[in-house]
Amino acid sequence: MSTMARDDSFHEYIMSEVLQGIDGVTSRPMFGGFGIYKDGAFFALISKGELYFKVDESNKSDFEKYDSKPFVYTDHKGKDVTLSYWLVPEEIMENKGELAKWVDKSVEARRKSNRT
Repeated sequence: MSTMARDDSFHEYIMSEVLQGIDGVTSRPMFGGFGIYKDGAFFALISKGELYFKVDESNKSDFEKYDSKPFVYTDHKGKDVTLSYWLVPEEIMENKGELAKWVDKSVEARRKSNRT
């Protein structure tokens, strides 16, 4: 239970401080963490006190510059599954202007993946 409480407080911090001021951003509980949406597009997730944004070839290099890593979870068979969501660097979370650009790129990556 303690990890859920920590996720709840981290989620509150992300929504009320980090993403505050970015129009159209909402969230909802999902698989023990939270899904984050902008204008209905699922572009980010919170798991175990960490924030991950959707990544594709258009923005992957932004994350690689910060030695970011993708979100990996272990499925019910014990196999590691890597998703196309990467850890958002702290430097970006603290820079409102840059963060807004990363949000937009991740939303676009999400929308492109829905078209394919």
